Amino acid sequence: MSHKPRVLVVEDERTIAQAIAARLEAEGFAVDRAHDGLAALERAAAWNPELVVLDVMLPGLNGHEVCRRLQADRPVPVLMLTARDDEIDLLVGLGVGADDYMTKPFSMRELVARIRALLRRVERDRSAATAAPNANGNVNDNVNDNGLRIDGASRRVWSEADEVHLTPTEFDLLSCLAAKPGTVLSRESLLAEVWGWADASGTRTVDSHVKSLRRKLGADLVRTVRGVGYALEIGSAPEQGL
Repeated sequence: MSHKPRVLVVEDERTIAQAIAARLEAEGFAVDRAHDGLAALERAAAWNPELVVLDVMLPGLNGHEVCRRLQADRPVPVLMLTARDDEIDLLVGLGVGADDYMTKPFSMRELVARIRALLRRVERDRSAATAAPNANGNVNDNVNDNGLRIDGASRRVWSEADEVHLTPTEFDLLSCLAAKPGTVLSRESLLAEVWGWADASGTRTVDSHVKSLRRKLGADLVRTVRGVGYALEIGSAPEQGL
């Protein structure tokens, strides 16, 4: 029997949780459900899901706190669901370790596509971690004039002498930009390369993750080319803004 990826659905509205679970099971996933924050942590610890679909508004612990505790215990890809399209909520979610988010109401087809894309990236990251090191002993080791260093083998990042914690998605986005420093990459190309999406429906996802990178690594790190996309700055950068 082929492996069924384990997905934990955390949603307090039981009809929504049931609908998500039924669709994922029909798509070949193994699914478990929790309806509040504490139950989500207990199920995650007992079941070790490979991905968590996590609603922000939960009784007990909210989704942001659940995500923070999940990532502190055992990093796992998290796709957050939010009832409102509020950028502050989205940035908070990214800041506590979420990899992606969707705003309700959402398409079940798109939810499944995003889950598959996240799981593909996890598998790709595992493969990259076992790749042969380069002559310096690192995979994808990059240093730029801003003092940024990326170690692809260990998936660690330093800004000057300080190590900076990035979520898996933030690391993949930074690595993609760092592979072509100074080159402007469109939002659509970043969505395809980092998220594995074939359409341009999630360009705001790119914008939010770029903001998160700037907050952690410095406002001048990523240059915006309005109407086009983003570039990793090799040296000093002009004023930024999304």
